[in-house]
Amino acid sequence: MTRTDTTTVTTTATTTATKTYNTPMILYIGLMHLAAVYGGYEVLWGHCHWYTLWWALALWPISGLGITAGAHRLWAHRSYKATYGLRVGLMLCNSVANQGTIYHWARDHRVHHKHAETDADPHNAKRGFWFSHMGWLFVKKHPDVIAAGARLSYADLAEDSVVAFQKAVDPWFALAMCFWMPAYVASVGWEENFWRAMWVAGALRYVAVLHFTWCVNSLAHMFGDRPYDKKIHATENAFVSVVAIGEGWHNWHHKYPFDYAASEFGWDKQRNWTKVFLDVMGMMGLATDFKRATY
Repeated sequence: MTRTDTTTVTTTATTTATKTYNTPMILYIGLMHLAAVYGGYEVLWGHCHWYTLWWALALWPISGLGITAGAHRLWAHRSYKATYGLRVGLMLCNSVANQGTIYHWARDHRVHHKHAETDADPHNAKRGFWFSHMGWLFVKKHPDVIAAGARLSYADLAEDSVVAFQKAVDPWFALAMCFWMPAYVASVGWEENFWRAMWVAGALRYVAVLHFTWCVNSLAHMFGDRPYDKKIHATENAFVSVVAIGEGWHNWHHKYPFDYAASEFGWDKQRNWTKVFLDVMGMMGLATDFKRATY
């Protein structure tokens, strides 16, 4: 092979590799982690008000429920029915979480369940911890993921006015709810510095919840027991259930994805805050038609 041929092959390979990267997402996630580090600095050096810390902690389950009770159990799996008011509330919580629109989150999750641990799985755990945790966001989707997604129906999501509204105002509404809203509440409520609140209750809390959610794709597909189906990768992981407010009982969930509880047992045996929340919504008449699996 001539020197010219070698240069051509090398250049082509580099160009191909570059095209696989999702550069905007790499930059965005990188900047968010830098902002979170600065938020941690504000906390460690005692610069922020104690109320701001409590507000950030409160936003963890608030935003988390927008993912677990909303995008996941309601919209992705249709494991129960919710009134319009509850759907609006969950959409607002989901926007605080800022993990993409409900439509796109539920779409990717349905593909994940249909093709778990294959090339058609958006965050295929067989590609390693890094890829399943967050690396999948840094590269363009595998062609099999795109093809698999095109074969599924999302008519129910498109027809939901709450989902459609969030999708129409994306990304500005989610960015405002994730960063501006927490900072505004802190600045008005207890005269916290607006930017300090944004670093702590916005960026630091946001990145923490991102990692808690990503643990479901990584840790809960790699480490833990498989009492319900030993043939699949999804596991029962108590740590993930704590940080992801009930989403860690993943072997059960992948065996019975229609189950609104996403776990076999109740609160006394499996800490599942999302199930508790949905049970309360049911008692209030805001959620109905719960689907439940029996083992």
